[in-house]
Amino acid sequence: MKVTVKNLGILKQAEFEVGDLTIICGANNTGKTYATYALYGFLAYWNEFYAYAYMGNADYEKLIEKGSISVSLDDINSIVHGNIVNACKEYTHNLPSVFGTGKKYFVNSEFSVQLGDVDFEGLDGEAKTIDHRGKTLCEVIKTQGNMSLTVNLVANSKEISEISEEWLMHQINRDIQKILFGRIFIEPSIASIERTGAATFQKELDFSRNRLIEHVSNTKVDINPFTLIRAYYDGGYALPVKDNVDFIRKLDNIANDESLIAQENPDIIDKLNELAGGTYKITKDGIYYVPSKGRAALKMGESASSVRSLLNLVMYIRHIAKPGDFLMIDEPELNLHPKNQRLMARLIARLVNAGVRVYITTHSDYILKEFNTLIMMKNADSGAIKIMERYKYCENELLDSEKIKAYIAKKEKKQNTFVKAPIDYQGIEIAEFDETIEIMNRIQDELLLEVI
Repeated sequence: MKVTVKNLGILKQAEFEVGDLTIICGANNTGKTYATYALYGFLAYWNEFYAYAYMGNADYEKLIEKGSISVSLDDINSIVHGNIVNACKEYTHNLPSVFGTGKKYFVNSEFSVQLGDVDFEGLDGEAKTIDHRGKTLCEVIKTQGNMSLTVNLVANSKEISEISEEWLMHQINRDIQKILFGRIFIEPSIASIERTGAATFQKELDFSRNRLIEHVSNTKVDINPFTLIRAYYDGGYALPVKDNVDFIRKLDNIANDESLIAQENPDIIDKLNELAGGTYKITKDGIYYVPSKGRAALKMGESASSVRSLLNLVMYIRHIAKPGDFLMIDEPELNLHPKNQRLMARLIARLVNAGVRVYITTHSDYILKEFNTLIMMKNADSGAIKIMERYKYCENELLDSEKIKAYIAKKEKKQNTFVKAPIDYQGIEIAEFDETIEIMNRIQDELLLEVI
């Protein structure tokens, strides 16, 4: 998947591909977070609101009459790219709501996604259309090797007659879309740059949510779903910030669940505990941090900033993460000591190798150098085994350079853009970081000569 943005904040134009591990680095105020939030917003929009009419009125009437229909994927395949162009155009109009700011800042903005060939024939999957009571109304089934999918009615005619035709068609089309594009446009999770203070915003956003409920109750006409989000956000909070707060708000409901990643990769949990220096505990009184050295449990407000910055990530990995997820982390190094920045890089590598696609923005030379170490170890000969054992590296931390996409946010020809970073068996080349270190070393060398 290739993403293109134009006139987005301080980004004049930028293109980047999304890999198993996507890295956007560069100086402050070069557009990294703009691109990140825009991509996050599009994936959220696609998964929560957008639906194309893959099944039209005639198909729906046939479904009600016969109880089952077959939908040709040849017809859908011919309109895939046009469909995505349409979705991007609709989404672009909603960028102000994603960023929680005024329309005037996005008058000339563009956001687009380009896909290569989509292999519908190789897909398989099943989705169920469920009503507000949890009753299954329909099921959509796609088997591998077929260029069609099947829609079956499950509910009886009386139950169907009580459901809005428009609503049911919309939900079935969303289920079709989920099967066809769910592995490409993955519903994202994010740890935003504002995550450390997310709990501080909770009361304010609860007040805004009450205003949203009142707004919906008094509305008698159809309105854009993102207009509802904007009503939630008169305080000016971006969508990723709101989602981080909502995630904290629902921790009570997920605290007893164990994620598939945690079940299948207990080593990741061990690395997570090492990074956090303790564990998190959810009680009816709130969220507590329990240091591994046996001190009393601390409330979030009493804990170190590093503890608060890791909260969302720890809870996501422990309770939600599964293979096939798309995780976005804005500055994973936030509030972390260099030693822990290296641990963070190794944790990210483990997640990637466990099947989670990870996208990060970073300023950290420590994280990038650790990634390079993991790439070099992956490509080294048998002699690297002794080095891995000496420094306690594991096979499931090593990175395949071909699965990585890396970009530098920088100014080129007086315009902010993204430049693709070279990657080979020695790692990722980020000249900007090396230049800064070389300047510092040069200054110190000159000072030492003066002292001598």
